Amino acid sequence: MKHLYLRNTLLFLMLFCCSSAAFAGPGDTSVVLTSPVLNADGSASFDTLIVLPTTLTYRKIFLVYTVNSHACPSGSTYCHQWDYIGNVTLKSPHGDTVELARIITPFATSGWSRFPNPPNWSEDYVFDVTDFAPLLKDSITINSALGVGSPGFGIYTKFIFIEGTPDRNTIAIKRLYAHGGTYGSATNPIDNNFPLLSETAPAGTVSADFRFIVSGHGSDVNECCEFAEHYYDLYLNGASIFEQNIWRDCGMGELYPQGGTWLYNRSNWCPGASVVPYYDALPGVVAGSSYTIKVGFEPYTVASPSGNYDASASVVYYGGMNKTLDASLEDIIAPSSSQQHFRENPSNNLPIVHIHNSGSTTINNVSFQYGVVDSAMQTYTWSGTLAALADTIISLPASTSLAYMSSMSASGSFPFMVAITGVNGTPDVDQTNDTMRSQFIVAPSWPDTIAIKMLTSNLGADGLSLNSNPADASWYITNVAGDTLFSRTNTNYSTLYIDTLALPGIGFYKFTVSTPGFCAGLHWWAFDGGITGYAPGYLQVKRPNGANLPMHGYTYATSTSSGGLKNSGEHDDFGCGYSQYFYVSHPNTTGIRSVNNSTSVAVYPNPANEEIRIDFDNAPVISSSISIVNILGQTIYSTNVTSANLKINSSAFPAGVYMVLCNTANGSRTIGKVVITH
Repeated sequence: MKHLYLRNTLLFLMLFCCSSAAFAGPGDTSVVLTSPVLNADGSASFDTLIVLPTTLTYRKIFLVYTVNSHACPSGSTYCHQWDYIGNVTLKSPHGDTVELARIITPFATSGWSRFPNPPNWSEDYVFDVTDFAPLLKDSITINSALGVGSPGFGIYTKFIFIEGTPDRNTIAIKRLYAHGGTYGSATNPIDNNFPLLSETAPAGTVSADFRFIVSGHGSDVNECCEFAEHYYDLYLNGASIFEQNIWRDCGMGELYPQGGTWLYNRSNWCPGASVVPYYDALPGVVAGSSYTIKVGFEPYTVASPSGNYDASASVVYYGGMNKTLDASLEDIIAPSSSQQHFRENPSNNLPIVHIHNSGSTTINNVSFQYGVVDSAMQTYTWSGTLAALADTIISLPASTSLAYMSSMSASGSFPFMVAITGVNGTPDVDQTNDTMRSQFIVAPSWPDTIAIKMLTSNLGADGLSLNSNPADASWYITNVAGDTLFSRTNTNYSTLYIDTLALPGIGFYKFTVSTPGFCAGLHWWAFDGGITGYAPGYLQVKRPNGANLPMHGYTYATSTSSGGLKNSGEHDDFGCGYSQYFYVSHPNTTGIRSVNNSTSVAVYPNPANEEIRIDFDNAPVISSSISIVNILGQTIYSTNVTSANLKINSSAFPAGVYMVLCNTANGSRTIGKVVITH
């Protein structure tokens, strides 16, 4: 199966800069504007007549569909809310239309970390539409549309043409179906909209694919079709050759957090994401082949059908491969500041790239050169097996220049470069697709001693039940080799864990918090009033002085005047998980690696120097006091507890090991052990 891949946004910024030299030679790039910035306050449908050269060939053709936000019209409601279809269609001179691309708008309500107020947000959705080359020539009309829905959105579309030789020529592309229909009717089943068709492959056809864009919308009593998983069958000459579930997991989407119900899984779409076409190979379809083709949906009936599948389908006929041996660098996933790789960045010193075999010969090794621009480049040869037209993701060895940038806590944005220098031990045939750059920011520097404070929600690990153990939350810290150094797993529901830990030395680390049961993070606003008895949690990662460590795209819960935390809806809403790479620039010299397992009282940092902090989350503090006791049993400090958060000046305490006692009317109990260093 062939997949659609999103490309690095920076690539297109670079291409735009080169667009003045239009249609000059292989690798040259031209940009064709399809629609201007168009405010879609309700709905928008914009036709643009464009004129394209008829004799040039293109290695790649990309369509960029940009959604942006603007100030809400006076008196409008649900501004920047709800999830609506946007698409781009081509109107041929013969009058039929072919859908090129489809996206779904996000829940972009202002105030969330990705959607500021006043609104100035935009997102690029990039589609490879090289298959449509036979139609993207001469005079054509392109329709850019955004469905009826929320005001406050605007759209902007353009094509990017990169001259050169494609993997294989598209002989022809023909529309088969242009609509879907209501799903679940016993008297008018949706299959009536997908009749059996008889087709003949044109001359020159070596292979063919069925291209199907389908997404489910609306809801009946079974939440079909938006929230119900069903499948379609593809029939070739009367036999089912492929069965595909029409479904998409949304909890790890790159555009997060959002308002609304963004993390619910849906019928092949997610709010704020593109709708990815399904590509199904049609075996045996070659030049002159006559065949029948049909789509059949999973049998389903309901008393009052109201959901539907929005669908369009084409068959793509290809010629033979144009290149014998060629690898194409498709994307730099990390390091990157691309919107499409928000979760993976800022990264560590291990670059990650996506390559494609654009030749007919199986690739067994690819040689790379890479590094921060204007630094010493490194080399690496990957070995494996990559079949013709296949793709793979490769992690390159540690980049010295990336590590250096992080060790210096470099601020700003920097360019990173990757180039393919050889394939199967020989120079690459087509070098126009061998080099790519990305912009990146470095991973943040963290101290070698941190405190991780996590209150679990009362969601169970099954994602269904409340107040059951284990809870749906855990965290891990791993090194660059992927070894787990510290973790908090098998947690109890509605329990506060504060773990103080010292990292072993200089280098990169990855902090990950995981909530895979329901993929609702530690606190999802929709559960506050939607699930009776729901008790949310929160997360904080702290410096030794108690200050929160900033995390990319993460907003901490808000502090209250009493010293507690206010779970205000959008915080701790990261879906199935969250990861943060960081760099430790100073070694841990204490040799202490401690984990505090208190479920209600936390003592940190540990080791401490100038200050000891004690938090009393979910613990009774009335008529209590705190004592600091040395190893001889002598009380060297005592104070009454007057708030949920206590700071103790420890600068005058002699270096050593101390016990922290909580004294109440019922006696004293040890709540922690702390090491003082000076």
